[in-house]
Amino acid sequence: MNKLFRRFNIRSEQEDYEVIHSVMESGIVFKGTNLWILIFAIFIACVGLNVNSTAVIIGAMLISPLMGPIIGMGYSLATYDFTLLKKSGSNFGFAVASGLVTSTLYFLITPINEAHSELLARTQPNIYDVLIALFGGLAGIIAMSSKIKGNIIPGVAIATALMPPLCTAGYGLATASWSYFLGAFYLFTINTVFIGAATLITVRLLKFPVITYTDEKKKIKANRWVTVIALMTMIPSIYFGYIMVQQENYNQNATSFINNESFIEGDYLLQSDINPAAKKISLVYGGKAITDSEKEEMQDKLAFYGLKGTDLEIRLGFEIGDTELKTSIQDKTITELNRLRLDLANNQAKLDSISNNNELARAVFHEISALFPQIIACSVGEQLFFTDSLTTPYYLVVVDTATEPLTETDQIKLKSWLATRLKADSIQLFVAN
Repeated sequence: MNKLFRRFNIRSEQEDYEVIHSVMESGIVFKGTNLWILIFAIFIACVGLNVNSTAVIIGAMLISPLMGPIIGMGYSLATYDFTLLKKSGSNFGFAVASGLVTSTLYFLITPINEAHSELLARTQPNIYDVLIALFGGLAGIIAMSSKIKGNIIPGVAIATALMPPLCTAGYGLATASWSYFLGAFYLFTINTVFIGAATLITVRLLKFPVITYTDEKKKIKANRWVTVIALMTMIPSIYFGYIMVQQENYNQNATSFINNESFIEGDYLLQSDINPAAKKISLVYGGKAITDSEKEEMQDKLAFYGLKGTDLEIRLGFEIGDTELKTSIQDKTITELNRLRLDLANNQAKLDSISNNNELARAVFHEISALFPQIIACSVGEQLFFTDSLTTPYYLVVVDTATEPLTETDQIKLKSWLATRLKADSIQLFVAN
């Protein structure tokens, strides 16, 4: 057990407290180089969201310096360094304001205003985002407090994704899409709070020294505020996570229903649409008119798939009425049937070939065993021998003898007999004794 515990021990690799404190202080400042890097990273992330490019967004997250003041706030709270906390908070606020202004200006100027999937993905946060931010923050602070930094910080920056939601919030401001702004800024808040919380927890567990003396009342007050903020941030995400799971389950059930129960004789399903939020399934058919009894029959099957209360809309996209359209569909149907018949015939031919080979092997064995009693087993199969320029068919024959082996003369006779029996020029004979 001691060996196992030593594997998880990180204190032996821990950096000196003075070095860690110096790194924390230098990472929270947003002026000069850090500020310009942030602005450029914001522009890159906005372009990535605008053109729906995942690679560009990842690049922006890699160069973003936003992690510094967030970890700084968690660190300063853990060590009760309220001077550093104030400095971290003011720098973080300035960085967020700069990011919002930059992204808003970009989306006001760009001619592309469509919200693509990469942008929409940052507007509906849930409890899973809390877990990502928490574990990402834990990885980040452990890496920063270790002598072995590795490539953890860039990975944490990608996983926790601070830049995209901030840019999406700017998109919401630029287009007056307040639901996008609130959703994205809430995701950004989740990431900020729980990266900071993870830092605070880790610093306390590693027992970093308290930088300045603080009375107990002030400590208790600070801890209470941290708890309240974390709970207020997390509780809505639990509700959104529950909604997401419910909608995912609804999608799966609705998909199973459509795959298994949407067949109507004489009609072809042209389009299906599932709206989990409204609990609605829309089916569009082409073909004959759909009767009320057929609709009711399909409606009755919803409860079996856990879709009770679903609004099932069944519409006819077009009805086969005129002769020309009907003939066109019939021609396509006949063509498809002919294709299926040809596939079936080819598959049947393959099965027949396998069956014929089995019968041939059985017949050859009985005939061989009469000529050569020492042969107790036989296998016969038609094979192909491939070279770069030639493909040669031949029969592969394997025989198994009892205690008495086949002499070389017997093998020559057997090979000659097989060539006559199988009507083949190429025979490969193998004898297993």
